[in-house]
Amino acid sequence: MSDSSQMDEAEILRVRLEVLKREHRDLDEAIHALEGRGPSDMLTVRRLKKQKLRLKDQIAQIEDQLLPDIIA
Repeated sequence: MSDSSQMDEAEILRVRLEVLKREHRDLDEAIHALEGRGPSDMLTVRRLKKQKLRLKDQIAQIEDQLLPDIIA
């Protein structure tokens, strides 16, 4: 693989990371808005929280790919 293709892959990961972070923030705002409505939307809130956790896992995976741990 050439250096340019590795850079392209890293750029793709960075863009994907930003998209996931934006979705995570949007879900957080939606959850806060629904929690203010009362108990009638609790099922939706639970579903959104699970989705938010999945996004967080995906974000962590991409961050690990971009910045791998170096064991000294």
